[in-house]
Amino acid sequence: MIIRATLIAVRLAARINGRGVRLLAAACAAVMLAGSMAAHADAPPRRVVSMNLCTDQLAMLMADEGQLRSVSHLAIDPESSVLAEQARRFPINHGLAEEIFMMKPDLILSGTFTNRASIAMLKRLGFRLEEFPPSYSFPEIREQMLRMGRLLHREARAQELIGELDRQLAAIPEWIHGGRRPLAALHYANSYTSGSGTLASAIVERSGFENLGSRLGLTGMVRLPLEVLVNSAPDLIIGGLRPGTAPALAYQTFEHPALRAVLDGGELTSIPDRYWICGAPFTAQAVRLLSAHAPVLKAERGAAK
Repeated sequence: MIIRATLIAVRLAARINGRGVRLLAAACAAVMLAGSMAAHADAPPRRVVSMNLCTDQLAMLMADEGQLRSVSHLAIDPESSVLAEQARRFPINHGLAEEIFMMKPDLILSGTFTNRASIAMLKRLGFRLEEFPPSYSFPEIREQMLRMGRLLHREARAQELIGELDRQLAAIPEWIHGGRRPLAALHYANSYTSGSGTLASAIVERSGFENLGSRLGLTGMVRLPLEVLVNSAPDLIIGGLRPGTAPALAYQTFEHPALRAVLDGGELTSIPDRYWICGAPFTAQAVRLLSAHAPVLKAERGAAK
């Protein structure tokens, strides 16, 4: 296995102009590291590199001092990352096999949708790589945090974060009025919505709303025709945040007269994307922000009567 990893590393070095010598030297170090990893499989990893926004944030929340060595470039984007400021303390990677290789990690964290070519190359080189699928529910968020805690040998910290998530959720009332939850519709660019089996739907339902996509029997992220949304007369329409102000066909339904009639002079409700993208303790903030609209809607309906 070690000889094969060396040969692959040499081939990789030969493909990259001007960096062959450095990569060849790194290949030797990687081979030595692979042997060291095999000999100390039960020791906590000390050179952890994350290639995915969600593993970036879980690792930043849990890693011991000096344990995490690099996070992905998405981690420093404040629109996508709750921990953007903290992420600036780490070297940034762009998920390329050669840059990860040069960092000589003893544990690589990625998502199941991370650059597949890079993942395949790093696996062939013999690096220890753990892939995390997206979280689609609150139980899955807890499972992912427990798994990260085990990988980093930070189980106590993982339990602490799960307790924090549960305390935050417990403090948010579940609004149910007269046996009926207000109906919420998720409306994204190109008329996409989230049905059952998505984290967005789990957040909507935990916030005290019924998700229109789930009511219609939709699963995953699918297109919802505007006429179906309008005829369903939702109490709340949650719109994906629109980047910039330039006109875009993807957002033409946001200005459609029929949608504006349903909004009745109001605006689409928006929750910052960074609270929806990844599952972590901060996901409770999306629930809190959305839940704040439920009692307002009930009061408005009461006044209308």
